[in-house]
Amino acid sequence: MRHLISVADVSEKEIKELIKLAKKLKEDRLKGVTTDYLKNKSLAMIFELPSTRTRVSFEVAMTELGGHALYLNWNDLQLGRGEPIKDTARVLSRYVHAVMLRVRDHRVIEEFAHYSTVPVINGLSNLEHPCQVLSDLMTIYEHKGELENLMITWVGDGNNVCNSLILASALAKMKMVVSTPEKYSPNPEIVKKAIEIGGKIIFERDPRRAVVDADVVYTDVWISMGQERERDERLKAFNKYQVNSELLKFAKKDVIVMHCMPAHRGEEITDEIIESKYSVVFDQAENRLHMQKAILLKLIGEKL
Repeated sequence: MRHLISVADVSEKEIKELIKLAKKLKEDRLKGVTTDYLKNKSLAMIFELPSTRTRVSFEVAMTELGGHALYLNWNDLQLGRGEPIKDTARVLSRYVHAVMLRVRDHRVIEEFAHYSTVPVINGLSNLEHPCQVLSDLMTIYEHKGELENLMITWVGDGNNVCNSLILASALAKMKMVVSTPEKYSPNPEIVKKAIEIGGKIIFERDPRRAVVDADVVYTDVWISMGQERERDERLKAFNKYQVNSELLKFAKKDVIVMHCMPAHRGEEITDEIIESKYSVVFDQAENRLHMQKAILLKLIGEKL
């Protein structure tokens, strides 16, 4: 793994290694153990889109590992005035040890990585959200004690998180059921790639059927950043895809419910479920910190 642009950049073995490392780092933090594994290392963080979890978790991760994170708003950089991506990539490569980007267009990250001489991390794009999903695998492992042969059901919009989860489920040997309206299905090339990896991907339009035997039920917002004009159309299309207590009656009794946040309570998921015994959404949010530490150490760390 030289860059982390897609979940497919990580092997099955590396997923296991990352989870093991992230769990150790989490335990060390609880014990008050401090480290300087990334002493004198810098991470540039370029944000075209706003963020809570991605920004804070990466900044804290670098600080707690002894390094430094630079927050760079897209419009504060020359990128916002039209500087070519390839120029910014080559310049920043001479200043910092890694670059994380949170952008609209996935092609921006691909082009940046092509010209960068330091590791590039996808902090979110319209196609994938690999850091989120790798930390989700850690959360599932914590609660279920395994990944292989578990069944995870996605309910709602086939968005970037869904795309990354499809790839991750294939690599982790999990069965995945995708329940979305036909118009809002996940990226077909991602699905094809996951199947080629050996993934077991099933499509079921009826969410009640989709969650039967589910160990994990995962949902996300119906209206992502930049889709506000589609709000009325999307609310109508996803009307029956809400994760609520009625839907969970069809899942396993020990099912866990996941959401990458921010959540629109009352739309894709009810307040009752987020606050219920099934919810692990705040464990997910916390694990972004620990998994991002593991990712950074994997990419730019020199010792452990």
